[in-house]
Amino acid sequence: MKKYAVVLICSLAVLAAGCQPSSENAETPEGGSDSGGSSENKELSLWHIETGEAEKVLQEAAQRFEEEHEGVTVELNQYQNDPYKEQIITSMGGDSPPDIFHSWGGGWLKNFVDSDQVMNITEDINPDNYLQTGLDTVTFNEEIYGVPVGMELTPVWYNTAIFEEYDLEVPETYDDLLGIVETLRANDIIPFALANQPQWPGAFYMMYLAERIGGPDLFNEAYNRTGRTFDDEAYIEAGQKIQELVDMGAFPDGVNGMNYDNGQSRQLMYSGDAAMEIMNSGAMLNNVRKEMPEFEEKLDYFLFPEVEGGQGSQNHAIGGVSPAFSISSKTEHPDLALELLKELSSQETAQGLADRSGNISAVQGVEYEDGYIERLNSTLNEANYLQTFYDQTLPPEVAQVHLDTTQGLFGKSITPEEAAQEVEQAAQEVLE
Repeated sequence: MKKYAVVLICSLAVLAAGCQPSSENAETPEGGSDSGGSSENKELSLWHIETGEAEKVLQEAAQRFEEEHEGVTVELNQYQNDPYKEQIITSMGGDSPPDIFHSWGGGWLKNFVDSDQVMNITEDINPDNYLQTGLDTVTFNEEIYGVPVGMELTPVWYNTAIFEEYDLEVPETYDDLLGIVETLRANDIIPFALANQPQWPGAFYMMYLAERIGGPDLFNEAYNRTGRTFDDEAYIEAGQKIQELVDMGAFPDGVNGMNYDNGQSRQLMYSGDAAMEIMNSGAMLNNVRKEMPEFEEKLDYFLFPEVEGGQGSQNHAIGGVSPAFSISSKTEHPDLALELLKELSSQETAQGLADRSGNISAVQGVEYEDGYIERLNSTLNEANYLQTFYDQTLPPEVAQVHLDTTQGLFGKSITPEEAAQEVEQAAQEVLE
């Protein structure tokens, strides 16, 4: 049986039949009905972070919805990833939040759910239309608060031309990876492109190293308070290895000041100045296809290698849900918002995202015409374990300490022992 962080799931389901944007059988959602059943002169707002072809697919979905609902307009507001996180928190706590908003599920969404800011849609959607893996991230206490649209796999992306030039092979062990780092540095190539100003890109290294050292149960036990903790020796060793990589020159200078949203890490990959980058599948492919399509010919990936003597496996992956969409409990048009939500997670929308943006679908029924996405989907399906992103799974108070301390490890402003102790202290205060 395959194991997944926080919840146990047998496997990713075989894609079958998606959700269609129809309200004929939908029950009236808890927010009430739109007055008089009229849809004249009404506006719905949708906040999202998609770019490139993914943004166009959402625009097309909104247009289809408007054509089916005369007098209703959809206002789409696109944000960069990190400004969005700040803006949505402010807006959700105010009087005019967006009707529908982008989510990553997990602890990030649960924070809004616990504050009664998200509409419960348990009775209004068919859960069979979605992969259980994705649906679990928007389900709390057996109640559903959003729809998953895409899944993310987070591998190590690499420039095949650079690997071929220096006779490098995909690493099977962490020692192999260190050998690659040494070869690249000797030839004035940055081993890993990383823009860690927003903190979450650097967290991939902590998650992978901790899993490869401590095994798949490490995070679950620390999160659920059922055994090991966040100051476990595996977390300390993971921090030590991050700082060893820093000392080897594995990352760009000033890594903690580099901005991901404006493409600073990707530019290093495009120019050939860097050879590898750990990044979400949808983000990497969508940006490459938007910014430098020809680079895709040089792009390949592998899962992070095993640490010798560790309890993890190279067949274990990091991933999560993005995007998921939820409805604000303050929406003035709950019925219409629900219909738009269904359009955003319809098979047509999901197919468009898969075909055009590198999105692994969380919606049933998608057939992959893009060979690259089909391969990513197969890798995700074949993984024996999927570690969900810490900052999306943990409560925000603990997630932020995890991000702060991991960034501190890259800047060497904190020791691995101190970082582990700070995360564990936050966990004791919030999770116990």
